[in-house]
Amino acid sequence: MADDKDDDLGLGRSKMPKIAKVKNKLPAPVQITAEQLLREAKERELELVQPPPKQKISDQDELRDYQMRKRKKFEDNIRKNRSLIATWLAYASWEESQHNLRNARSVYERALDVDHRNRVIWLRYAEMEMKNRQINSARNVWDRAVAILPRADQLWFKYVYMEEKLGNIAGCRQVFERWMEWQPGEQAWMSYINFEIRCKELDRARYIYERFVNVHPSTRNWIKYAKFEEKNGYVDSARSIFERAGVYFGVEHIDETLFIAFAKFEEAQKEHERARAIYKKALELLPRDNAQEVVRLHTIHEKRFGDHAAIDNVISSKRRYKYEEAVQENKYDYDSWYQYIRLMESEGLEKAEQTKELYERAIANIPPQEKQHWRRYIYLWINYALFAELDLGDVSMTREIYRQCLNIIPHKRFTFAKIWIMFAEFEIRHRDVGAARRILGHAIGMCPKDKLFRDYIALEQQLVQFDRCRKLYEKFLEFSPENCRTWIDFATMEDYLDDIPRARAVFELAISQPVLDMPEVLWKAYIDFELKQENYNGALALHRRLLERTQHVQVWLSYAKTQMSTDSEDGIQKTREVFREANRQMKGCENKEERKQLLEAWKNFEHEYGTGKTKADVDRLQPTTVIRRRKCENDSGAELWEEFTDYMFPDDDAAKPNLKLLAIAKSWKVSNAAQSSTLDEEVKSENSDEDSDNESSLDVNKSKIQNKKEQSSSSSESSVASEDKNARIKHFGKDQSGSSDEEGTQAQKSKHNSESDSDSENGADHRRKKARRPSSESSDSEGGKKSSESSDSSESEDESDDDEKRKNAGSSDSDSKHSNRRHQMKRPRSDSEDEVNAHKTKVKAKRI
Repeated sequence: MADDKDDDLGLGRSKMPKIAKVKNKLPAPVQITAEQLLREAKERELELVQPPPKQKISDQDELRDYQMRKRKKFEDNIRKNRSLIATWLAYASWEESQHNLRNARSVYERALDVDHRNRVIWLRYAEMEMKNRQINSARNVWDRAVAILPRADQLWFKYVYMEEKLGNIAGCRQVFERWMEWQPGEQAWMSYINFEIRCKELDRARYIYERFVNVHPSTRNWIKYAKFEEKNGYVDSARSIFERAGVYFGVEHIDETLFIAFAKFEEAQKEHERARAIYKKALELLPRDNAQEVVRLHTIHEKRFGDHAAIDNVISSKRRYKYEEAVQENKYDYDSWYQYIRLMESEGLEKAEQTKELYERAIANIPPQEKQHWRRYIYLWINYALFAELDLGDVSMTREIYRQCLNIIPHKRFTFAKIWIMFAEFEIRHRDVGAARRILGHAIGMCPKDKLFRDYIALEQQLVQFDRCRKLYEKFLEFSPENCRTWIDFATMEDYLDDIPRARAVFELAISQPVLDMPEVLWKAYIDFELKQENYNGALALHRRLLERTQHVQVWLSYAKTQMSTDSEDGIQKTREVFREANRQMKGCENKEERKQLLEAWKNFEHEYGTGKTKADVDRLQPTTVIRRRKCENDSGAELWEEFTDYMFPDDDAAKPNLKLLAIAKSWKVSNAAQSSTLDEEVKSENSDEDSDNESSLDVNKSKIQNKKEQSSSSSESSVASEDKNARIKHFGKDQSGSSDEEGTQAQKSKHNSESDSDSENGADHRRKKARRPSSESSDSEGGKKSSESSDSSESEDESDDDEKRKNAGSSDSDSKHSNRRHQMKRPRSDSEDEVNAHKTKVKAKRI
């Protein structure tokens, strides 16, 4: 208890406060953001602070009291943070507002004691003195400020501005001179120069410019100096300044802006020759990368004031520099070499030596040993040879160029037939046929090519040396026996020479070659040759020989056309036979387009020369166009379906089922209604036939049972038992006969339905039912016989059972009936009954 009292009084141990346990630490369903809090605060104006009420001072005591409180407040703030300049400035401004300049100066001086290098304090101090027209005090402040902060340009600007406003030109110039001793920036010098210009002291301004360009010797300042002289009309002085600037900077540190300004100055003075000389000098001294503007302005100057030659020279020099850069960057850039050489050639023979040197530089860049790199390079040699032959007229130099070119080409890997041919043509132009033949013969022996053979043969043909041509053709065919064009040219030359047997022998030898690159062209040329000689039988024989090798549709059409072109009387009939044979041969062709093309040609032939019967026959052979679909794959590998056009020919066995299917599909709509109506009639007739069959089978079974009864009446001792048995036999026989009759009728019904469905279009259902009834009746009779046999066996079994029952005096007639019926019911079901039951369900479903 004492401890509790001490705790209550605060003298003993104090109890620890209980910490509230947070049960649910999950985030709240509705989250509040800081933005939302700020927006709500602004909407409710919670942050607005009401301004203090205005105080009206009515007498001196209240004013002194107010000033005392404000000074105390400022002093307290300064005492708290002495280095905060804003407080000093606010204090001084308030003293100034109270028109107490002495206290304001005292505050500024105290602030300068804290931070004398703060230019804001000096500016506010001097502006206060200027605002209150204390000029001497302001000068005193400015002098002290610039002495302490001589690199603060703002202080100097304010000082000279005050002196200029006061009209103290001498004092302002003296301040500028004091300032210039510190070598300030360009803006300070320009302010001094502009001050002298405002005072119209040009000599002083020129003197200051001289000092200025020495302190800040940049190109821009020299240009300003020259423009100052130009603006005031001192042209010679301005020109001398530009020249002095060029000498001052020299070649290493020269800038394109100085040349551009100098040239524009001369253009303004209409000294175009001087301007052109300046531009050329700039292009010579400056690197091309740093002289792009000079080139542009030079081009504009020449276009405005120069002649055509000067303009072309400027443009060509610009392009020359561009190509030079390109070829230096990539020496295998042959396109740039071509354009560069073409530019040099366009300047005429005056620069022939430079063009020749350029060619030598270009051909020295030999590409790698691959033909794809040589395709552009070889034209440098060709152009070089043409330049030496046509422009320079130097034959020996041209021949040497061709030889050097042929020596440098790796002929074992590849060659260029164009060089050999041009070299041979060059020798022919200079009347040296033997040298040309040696060159081409050397080429054929070293690196044979088709073009070399053809040009050599063409040369000999122009020289009317056909024996040489035959030898060359023989060499050519030994080199390339599969070339059909060579065979055709050889035979054409023999035909031109009227040597028909030799030409025919050439063609025969050609078509006997095992491998040909274009056999169809060769055969066509041979056939045309025979037609030209009017040897129609030979042409037809050639067609037959060709058809043994190929069954192409164009061959058949050409065969038919050739057959039609003969002047025989039965030409039309033979042509028709050709078409029939072609159609027969192409019946199994996979490309149905070709067969369709053949039939169209046959149709056109028959419409022109045929009769009505032949036209109808051909029209019946025309195919039917069908749109089909097939699977295909796109670029990404996905399977798609595409439509394509297929043709179905009437005489094609594979197309007959499809045509029949199409005919059935067309007539399906018409026969659909008739089939649905006949189906109901068939169901009714089937039901009536089933009833009649069941009645006939029951009558037969009853007669058989009566005969059995008469045979069993001889035994008097078992008369009562036999009557009971007969009754049971009647009941069982009826069941058996009914089941067998149902089996027969169900089988008959299934056959009838299947046959009626297949023959519904012919309408022969009733006749087929009549033809099938005897078989069903026979099956019913067989079923009756089986049932009677089973009843006989059951009778004998029942007699033995009754003897045993009589011996066992505990049995009765009702028990014997029940045991006999149970014995008969234990007979297992046959598979035929299961089939019949399954068929019953099908028939029922069909009826529904």
